[in-house]
Amino acid sequence: MKLYYSRGACSLAPHIVAHEAGLQIELDKVDTKTKTTQNGGDLKQVSPNGYVPVLQLDDGEYLTEAAVVVQYLADLRPQSGLAPAQGTMARYRLMEWLGFISTELHKGYSPLFHPTTPEEYKTIVRQKLALRLAYVENRLAGQQFLMGDAFSVADAYLFVIVNWSRATQVDLTAFPNVQAFQQRVAHRPAVQAAMKAEGLVK
Repeated sequence: MKLYYSRGACSLAPHIVAHEAGLQIELDKVDTKTKTTQNGGDLKQVSPNGYVPVLQLDDGEYLTEAAVVVQYLADLRPQSGLAPAQGTMARYRLMEWLGFISTELHKGYSPLFHPTTPEEYKTIVRQKLALRLAYVENRLAGQQFLMGDAFSVADAYLFVIVNWSRATQVDLTAFPNVQAFQQRVAHRPAVQAAMKAEGLVK
């Protein structure tokens, strides 16, 4: 399998999951501005939308969307416990979290990366993100991870998105549970391995 990724982007989530699951994947770094890959390919040939992550399967098929890719990888190693079994209520709770992270947080941070976004609108975006982060803060009270005490693919995705806070000037001071969660996840060996591979930590 090959993962098309961009340094520190949402593609870091499936990268982390692959390490957590003990899966061997090839990496192909993408320049998000030119849409070209490190190996000289054209990202739009495999992802018409022109964004990462893209997971190329061994049979040549492609999967996109972080929330889908992380579940696919987890299902390849069910013994890893990274995703509950298909058809269970716990699995639907996982998908509930992945949907929330994707639509309310991931897309919430996105306008803050665009240089043409007016500062007035960025203020509104940060206020809305604070409301969403407050929800996560409350749900993390008294537990280690989103699903309880077991790390899941949703935690990998949440970690990556919230990790954008410093670069986008999103203040996490009011969210001690979220900050503690970020620190816990950051110290996981698989997370360190993925971040080192992307040049995010030494």
